[in-house]
Amino acid sequence: MKEELFKLQDVKYRDFQKKLIPTVDPESVIGVRTPELRKLAKQLVRLRTSKTAADCKTAADVEAFLKDLPHEYFDENQLHAFIISEDKDYERCMADVEEFLPYVDNWATCDQMSPKVFKKNKDGLLLHVRKWLKSDRTYTVRFAIGMLMEHFLDDDFDPEYPKLVAKVKSDEYYVNMMIAWYFATALAKQHDAVIPYLEEQKLDVWTHNKTIQKARESYRITPEQKKYLKTLKRK
Repeated sequence: MKEELFKLQDVKYRDFQKKLIPTVDPESVIGVRTPELRKLAKQLVRLRTSKTAADCKTAADVEAFLKDLPHEYFDENQLHAFIISEDKDYERCMADVEEFLPYVDNWATCDQMSPKVFKKNKDGLLLHVRKWLKSDRTYTVRFAIGMLMEHFLDDDFDPEYPKLVAKVKSDEYYVNMMIAWYFATALAKQHDAVIPYLEEQKLDVWTHNKTIQKARESYRITPEQKKYLKTLKRK
């Protein structure tokens, strides 16, 4: 798999990308653009599920890649996340997520892992989210909050969910930034249910103010709402 990734290397993109993921060893960045990674992931998923005997060896290679953790390169983690995201088998997909999450070490891989099959299996997903929120791993918690933001702020919203997010207490920047992102998005989608979290100061000061900042930058928040949010900023 490494050989395939190096064939797709873009050196200028690699040098740019290194600056965006400070938690990752710069030497581990190959520099494969996201569209190329997604394209390769789709090809590998098709091979993984192929019934053709001629594809058996390649399918085995895909399985071996997914089991070969931790990966050496950032781009391998990205490819791994995109393969998981394309899997249509919920049970297998969730098993792969559980196995991979402890090795996720950056915001990009965490945020770009978004299994499509989760949309049709929200009850099962929610059970895992509740467990992930209690993890001591930064990106496992971030992923859990991201899943609540992606799948449970519309028709499946329940006032219990922002309570779960607000209970998360962390000194990790990438956790608190995701909490702020969650509440800023929730303000756009479930405003009346979540505005009390700011009015009653239920978040720490940094996350509270970052939520307001991100919400006021959103086109989905009305001018009136933005004006009110500004009055809630804390010192």
